[in-house]
Amino acid sequence: MKIDEYSRLDATALAALLDRGEVSAQELHDCARRAAAGLNPDINAIIEIFPHALHYEQDGLFAGVPFLIKDLVLHAEGIACDGGSRLMAGRYVSAHDSELMARFRRAGLATLGRTTTPELGFNASTECVLHGPTRNPWHLGHSSGGSSGGASAAVAAGIVPVAHANDGGGSIRIPASACGLVGLKPSRGRLPFGPDYGLPLMGQANEFVVTRSVRDAAALLDALEGPHPGEMFNIERPAEAYALQIRRPGHRLSIAVADRLPGSDKADPACQAVLQQTIRTLTDLGHSVEIDAPSYDAEQFHSANVMIWSSFLASAALGTAAALGRDYDENEVEACTRACIDYGRRLSGLQLEQALAAMNSVSRQVAAFYGKYDLLLTPTMRTPPPPIGYLNQNDPRLDARGWYDRIFDICPYTALFNFTGLPAISLPLGMAGELPVGMHFAAPMGGEGTLLQLAAELEAAMPWHQRTPAIHASKLAGG
Repeated sequence: MKIDEYSRLDATALAALLDRGEVSAQELHDCARRAAAGLNPDINAIIEIFPHALHYEQDGLFAGVPFLIKDLVLHAEGIACDGGSRLMAGRYVSAHDSELMARFRRAGLATLGRTTTPELGFNASTECVLHGPTRNPWHLGHSSGGSSGGASAAVAAGIVPVAHANDGGGSIRIPASACGLVGLKPSRGRLPFGPDYGLPLMGQANEFVVTRSVRDAAALLDALEGPHPGEMFNIERPAEAYALQIRRPGHRLSIAVADRLPGSDKADPACQAVLQQTIRTLTDLGHSVEIDAPSYDAEQFHSANVMIWSSFLASAALGTAAALGRDYDENEVEACTRACIDYGRRLSGLQLEQALAAMNSVSRQVAAFYGKYDLLLTPTMRTPPPPIGYLNQNDPRLDARGWYDRIFDICPYTALFNFTGLPAISLPLGMAGELPVGMHFAAPMGGEGTLLQLAAELEAAMPWHQRTPAIHASKLAGG
């Protein structure tokens, strides 16, 4: 198989070729490795390619399909995890699989390597001192988003059709938007974190993947979701497989639309233009659209979120150092990470209880908003992907709140749905010049089926698969 043919197919199409015997798993793995060799020097999305694919189940739905894991939170037995930080680099190798990693293996995904992340995942751009910046395949001078920017750049560039990602404030959806992919953040409790984590970020974090197609997202959610003994939060399972739900039309929806949320600025004109195009398409499809947004105390939300993120970073940094039998060395973390860790160490138990109270208050206000609507639509990012260096996590001038504000100034829509635990998806519905622009749909708790049904409808009405990064032609053509 030629690389340019391989790089344009989604995981479902590759799995079908494998099932029919038209291509071997080894051929696909060779394609992925050749694509990585040709592309990764430009985009810097992959920090390690393994000598052999990690073991996977031969009867899994995606048996043999090339895959990459993000270098954060997820653990694979015998594989290093750096978390994008010099604090961990080369020092931690997991003795076991995370439950989700075991499920990736059972789904048949052939893990070939691990992808970049910003330091400890707290950036909307994937740039770290340890590994350097990950560049957007659509324009190498711009960010691939974060914190799953390596995963998204690798999928968008055509190295693999799907890659592991996780999301504590937008880290699946932001890079999906920046790189022109489908990025679903499931409901709280849909996917497991065990055994090493319970409710990271006090329940704000989520695990899943980034994909090129809606059908891949639906099929993988079917393969990965479900309870696991000891998980601190579980959610009711779907009555029908998501892969079946997307094959039939959903009911006509009542959709609220907002170009700003409480406390944020309006979206950039380029994002506004894609939002208006999306509204027109939704109306043409028979959906009801109304300008509205949830109301909540923005400062209460942001103050609590800074506390939650900072306490998590402090716990991660100090806990990792202790687990490695070392003292925490502040010189091994970037300046903004250090500022957050310092703030997190000063927080009291009372302040964290207050942050949880804010989570409760905001979650109930947002849940009430969905009494009027099926979905909320916003841009995924307030601006197109910024230039490399705009979100510099090693800027010594910023304290914890200053760094938080800088991140969420350009990404003010996503973190609310981590805070509330509600599912949300970014879809690649437009362009700003050479750069993709994603639109963000959020649903009530457990509403992944509604999101995926609408996503499939929009995928047909506003097809994005015909758009590919220029790097495809320059690096993959004829390979």
